Amino acid sequence: MTDPQDDRLPHEDLGASWRKARPRPAGRHLDSAACSRQSHRALEAAAHHARHEAELGGYVAEAASDDLLQQGRSVIGGLAGMAAADVAFVESAQAALIALLTGWRLPAGSRVACLPGEYAPNIAQLRTYGLRPEPLPVDGLGRADVAGVERLLAADPPSFVHLTHIPSHRGLLQPAAEIAALCRAAGVPLVLDAAQSMGHADTDLGADVVYGTSRKWLAGPRGVGVLCVRPALAAQLTPVLPEPEGVPPMRAFESGEAHVAGRVGLVVAVGEHLAAGPHLVRERLGAIGRATRELLDGVGGWRVMEPVDEPTATTTLAPPEGVDVVGTRTRLLTEHGIVVSAIGPERAPGEMTGPVLRVSPHLDATIDDLEALAAAL
Repeated sequence: MTDPQDDRLPHEDLGASWRKARPRPAGRHLDSAACSRQSHRALEAAAHHARHEAELGGYVAEAASDDLLQQGRSVIGGLAGMAAADVAFVESAQAALIALLTGWRLPAGSRVACLPGEYAPNIAQLRTYGLRPEPLPVDGLGRADVAGVERLLAADPPSFVHLTHIPSHRGLLQPAAEIAALCRAAGVPLVLDAAQSMGHADTDLGADVVYGTSRKWLAGPRGVGVLCVRPALAAQLTPVLPEPEGVPPMRAFESGEAHVAGRVGLVVAVGEHLAAGPHLVRERLGAIGRATRELLDGVGGWRVMEPVDEPTATTTLAPPEGVDVVGTRTRLLTEHGIVVSAIGPERAPGEMTGPVLRVSPHLDATIDDLEALAAAL
């Protein structure tokens, strides 16, 4: 067994504390891009609130948690470079996009520039609202071509740019800060899908909208998401029902019939992320991604899709010819206790040509975990 203090992974104290703060996994959990493991404190906070609902009544318990939830809006807003008033709790990243598009009420046929490899459900939502997705220029990896984006914005600006910061089918970090600066100069709003980047990469980049989810890299409960909108754009949104007097406008986009216990758990999880040090988290996750790619590329004929030094913890593997990715994922789980994801080409049909195996360890991963996966493959 490899020493978990392997020098390929920095900040082992961070890995050890992340590990200690959580229930012991039943196997090797390398699937944070799907759903991370919650900490004891996040689980207990959500359970404590649920018990309060049973003891006091749901709405009384929610009112008692108002200060905590407001603190949560503040720290979540900080991750996006925004304020508490700019944040709405929603049910998922998809719910956030739906809330945004419902309130924005853009004219049918409005053009939206997005990556050719955009997440298929996002494209479906844009089309549902009568919007017309058009491709952003990209390089051979699928990374946005900054110079090409600048030319597009100057020649024929869209109604807004929608950028998925890190896609779900590939651990590729998009140049969001550069694109945010170009969009700001051109007067074109930038909407950042941070479902895979909040808690994983820096999301304080100047976007007009940042939305994401609790369950992935922030390691909060499922069924909770966040929508962060800067005031100038929030002023253009019309909620289905107006917000109560004296309440920030974005609060109108929060569901009154909500999983408040999940919101409480997310607030605790975000607090743990901040306590760990977001820049240290990013450094360790990037090193885990590099170690994963170095150990797995070529093993059993599997081929890594990302550049080895891509600063993310997500690695996707293209299978050898004739190998069933879904079957491999199942066997890894049932025979080896290793949790990863099988991603089909329907996830991003504009870019994917076949299925991939996605490996996405969190801070508690060890080199031993990665070597076990290599051996299993």
